[in-house]
Amino acid sequence: MDSISLSSRFNKTVLQQYLSLPQGDTCLVTYVWVDGTGQNVRAKTRTLDKEPQTIEDIPEWNFDGSSTSQAEGSNSDMFLIPARMFRDPFMRDPNKLVICEVLKYNRIPAEHNLRASCNQVMEQVKEHVLWFGMEQEYTLFGTDGHPFGWPTHGYPNPQGQYYCGVGADCAYGRDVVECHYKACLYAGVKIYGTNAEVMPSQWEFQVGPCEGIQMGDHLWIARYLLHRVCEDLGIVASLDPKPMTGNWNGAGCHTNVSTKSMREDGGLEHIEKAIEKLSKKHGEHIREYDPRGGQDNLRRLTGQHETANINDFSAGVANRAASIRIPRQVGQDKKGYFEDRRPAANCDPYAVMKAIATTCLLD
Repeated sequence: MDSISLSSRFNKTVLQQYLSLPQGDTCLVTYVWVDGTGQNVRAKTRTLDKEPQTIEDIPEWNFDGSSTSQAEGSNSDMFLIPARMFRDPFMRDPNKLVICEVLKYNRIPAEHNLRASCNQVMEQVKEHVLWFGMEQEYTLFGTDGHPFGWPTHGYPNPQGQYYCGVGADCAYGRDVVECHYKACLYAGVKIYGTNAEVMPSQWEFQVGPCEGIQMGDHLWIARYLLHRVCEDLGIVASLDPKPMTGNWNGAGCHTNVSTKSMREDGGLEHIEKAIEKLSKKHGEHIREYDPRGGQDNLRRLTGQHETANINDFSAGVANRAASIRIPRQVGQDKKGYFEDRRPAANCDPYAVMKAIATTCLLD
């Protein structure tokens, strides 16, 4: 089983023996942030003398930005600014996880700290009570880069049996999914659900509904938890938007959006107005919907495998081949939300949220 990492083979019973040791009144706080790739998370842990009750109780910290593609070695210290606190499902209570913003030496937000500008927009549109729900697709791989559960040589059966599938020949890696689900619930992440996806070894979890900036904070911590669970189990979770070439589905991060007026009677009119605004900014949004300015999504948004073509904007009721989908129930109720199906699995949620809010509510 060379595809499984060596560290995952450590005796977990021994690990639990140490994790169960008392730690007095101290609290371990793990600081989590987005690195210079705009899609990977980093983390480091420190000891506090007592359990923090609010985010203000967690001090600023720093890290070496030259080792995370965020600074030059000659001026490498970066500030970690705690933004939202969660429970730690790995070290357990009273220990904490905290999602952080990253500031440069001059205390200006780092280039890949998209939370700061997103939060400004969320404050501007606060009166609209903007809700998001994001559907995070991901694919499981061995540490050898081979899709988890796929034959060593050749391919599994074609797509068709795997979506929401049950059974050893359909569902590859459910242990990851269920461990991650419980870890999210323990942490306080607003995880909404999960399912097996169309491609074998591909899964999805949903986070939300969350209001405003909360959405990005919860999704990033959910991603951190996913990578940590996979680390313990010896496999890798990939957010690549098109992990396998050929007749296989890609991976997106479909984003569901609603305002207070969209959720009220007659809200469909407000949804249609928002979609009209989105249609005029299609190219701009595509550039914001993956970390490489649309290059990753170019491999995924082909007009096949339940996607719209990257060059075209479309919308429709219950249409999974459209850029924007209006769920059938919303079409019947004349109120609710719309789904933007364009964001890639490796998108920065803060960039997606900012683009949608700016276009629909500020432009």
